[in-house]
Amino acid sequence: MAKTAIIFSPKYYEHNTGPDHPESPKRLAVIIRELEKLQLVSSKGNCRLVQPGLATIEDLELVHDPEHVQLVKRVCEGGGGLLDLGDTVVSPKSFDVSRFSVGGVIKAVNLVMGGKYRNAFALVRPPGHHAGPYYAAGFCVFNNIAIAATHLIRRLHLERVLILDVDAHHGNGTQEIFYKTKKTLYISLHEDPRVFPGTGFVEEIGEGEGLGYTVNIPFPFKTGDKSYLKAVDHIVVPIVREFSPQFILVSAGFDGYHGDPVAKLNLSNSAYAHVFSKILDLASTICGDRFVAVLEGGYNLSQLGKLVTSTISKMANLNYSVKDGDYPTRPRAEKRAEKVIKRVKKTHSTFWGSLHS
Repeated sequence: MAKTAIIFSPKYYEHNTGPDHPESPKRLAVIIRELEKLQLVSSKGNCRLVQPGLATIEDLELVHDPEHVQLVKRVCEGGGGLLDLGDTVVSPKSFDVSRFSVGGVIKAVNLVMGGKYRNAFALVRPPGHHAGPYYAAGFCVFNNIAIAATHLIRRLHLERVLILDVDAHHGNGTQEIFYKTKKTLYISLHEDPRVFPGTGFVEEIGEGEGLGYTVNIPFPFKTGDKSYLKAVDHIVVPIVREFSPQFILVSAGFDGYHGDPVAKLNLSNSAYAHVFSKILDLASTICGDRFVAVLEGGYNLSQLGKLVTSTISKMANLNYSVKDGDYPTRPRAEKRAEKVIKRVKKTHSTFWGSLHS
């Protein structure tokens, strides 16, 4: 049995965002090209390419208001256009492509829950974590990972699902959807959110029974590996162990990589490798390897294929290495990031005893 399912369909290329838009079909093309070059999707390997299913309207309405779903449908049927005031573009085929994106993530979690694969990476587009209950935003039409998490809780009766968001931008939609529940723990590591999306500050910690189940770690621009990995080791890992999730979902954005044209973090491939190694180890020890990664951002086309392939290789226990060029650390950013880490630990030590050590 193959260890890792790679959810993908050429249909994802049909979501046309227009020339010069950073969230373009080229993103998936460079990933698939790198996977094929290494023969990671061959029939004899540890990975299998799996076609997505088409999400139903009922699937979409697990987290989205029916009016939002119908608005997206109407705009696409009318020839496409902007869904927000900024940059979330849809084309005539985008409604169905977006349903295949949601359906791909649901397919991924079902395959892992059913024991057919140890883990899965959903190579889907459009991405999802900025989409909220009533709106599209930040290139995102429907919230793929939030729908999958809700599917796990409502339909498959899980009690504790982790969403770890490593995209460079805060997943405002995901946070809003789960802000008042303790069944989904949302942890996000992201750049300073004051420019975009305006949410994701340390003080945003959840409400009601969800108090303490939203953990935001907002880094200063140009934060590099040292502080980022310290936050993973000293905040993320202890809280996840204490929460003891039954399933781990990762919003896998790679726009924190240094030189990404859309974001301003300063991470290396080694940082991503470390993060995914830690999370895969947690999945192995806590929840029987139940792990699904979902593609979010990442717009450096010269590196995105390598970054994703490195992650999938790690999921499948295959050897693949990427050499990073030298780039300078930013001592001032690291000093400010250290203060953020201390604030997060102090804020959440009220809810998570593991942060006291």
